[in-house]
Amino acid sequence: MQRRDFFKKAMTVAGSAAIGGTALEAKEAVETVHPVDNQKVSDVAFPQKRPLITYSDRPPLLESPREVFTSALTPNDLFFVRWHLPIIPTYINPRKFSVKIDGAVKEEMKLSLHTLKTEFKAVEVTAVLQCGGNNRTAFKPTTSGIQWGVGAMGCAKWKGVRLKDVLQKAGLADGASWVGFNGEEKAVYNETADFIREVKIDEIHDDIILAYEMNGEELPYLNGYPLRLVLPGVYSDSWIKMLSHITVTKERQKLHFMDHAYRIPDNDCECETPDNLAPKTKPIEEMNVNSLIGYPQTGIKVKQGAELIVRGIAFDGGHGIKSVQISTDNGTTWHDANLDDGNQGKYAYRAFTYTLKPSESGTLNILCKASNEKGEEQPFAQDIKWNHGGYKYNGIDEVTVEVVA
Repeated sequence: MQRRDFFKKAMTVAGSAAIGGTALEAKEAVETVHPVDNQKVSDVAFPQKRPLITYSDRPPLLESPREVFTSALTPNDLFFVRWHLPIIPTYINPRKFSVKIDGAVKEEMKLSLHTLKTEFKAVEVTAVLQCGGNNRTAFKPTTSGIQWGVGAMGCAKWKGVRLKDVLQKAGLADGASWVGFNGEEKAVYNETADFIREVKIDEIHDDIILAYEMNGEELPYLNGYPLRLVLPGVYSDSWIKMLSHITVTKERQKLHFMDHAYRIPDNDCECETPDNLAPKTKPIEEMNVNSLIGYPQTGIKVKQGAELIVRGIAFDGGHGIKSVQISTDNGTTWHDANLDDGNQGKYAYRAFTYTLKPSESGTLNILCKASNEKGEEQPFAQDIKWNHGGYKYNGIDEVTVEVVA
């Protein structure tokens, strides 16, 4: 499709929703509940997307509906979208695009998209991309940030070049310790900080790549075309889109989006209260073990005595999913679901199925929980403690269906 004036089409999408949270009221009960799960899918689709749950059109903020999450890979046109700053280029010429590498390197350089595709080894990694604030509506009182439901995530097969190979070509100077990443999204006001994220050089591994393809196609424009950073196993805040600048430094930079944003309390429970915020914080990094039922969805009617196949996905930060279990008695007893063979790799979704036959008419609650090879298990929603950013929710999922005779 024509990429020029890309967002002229998107501007017809129905208006933006509030991005920030409401003011916290100390008297409101502090609790965690099941996330909001009834948002309306928009009547209008953004370019290269099917209709999704729309929170804003500037910047584009789109959530995938629950029914998407029944298979190990998320289709590109159903993949969620999250941008931070409102000004995004409406056209990028792939023939002229380049990513600049500078700072504490032996040779500063600009690498074109063509050079990345022809002069570096191409590699693939399948990995989950999840916003750190996914499920934020679970936290009460309301926290700051986009009030996501359950679908600010997706899993794709990413193709590109290893970050290690690009840095090796530039050559690291003595003492180089950090790598910063910046893309093409810009703020309206000059005083607003650029969305720059940093990674420690000694934490860079072979699965961290600069991706130019997603599920066998060039990156969709809204998912970071023509190049984005892929950091498997960690939350999406550092997966910089439209990546155009890589800076190597000897010291950690002072950056707003590293020092103040995407941080949680640095204590054992990673928790605090609205009137007693944690004095010390740490960045959100590795994803928690999590699972989600894609089918059935809440409100669906199913036949008493008929076979019902529950379908969904599970994932974690790369330790590996050990099991997914289903309960139909509100967590009193649990039964193992069937997992796929896991051939997409340790950073990907594991799809699961579980077959049941509802024996009684009325409402039926279906719960799912995942555990990983590290011994971690999803908690009930009420056992997750509050934090001011509404980050890292991974409560046991639940849908409610109506069984009819």
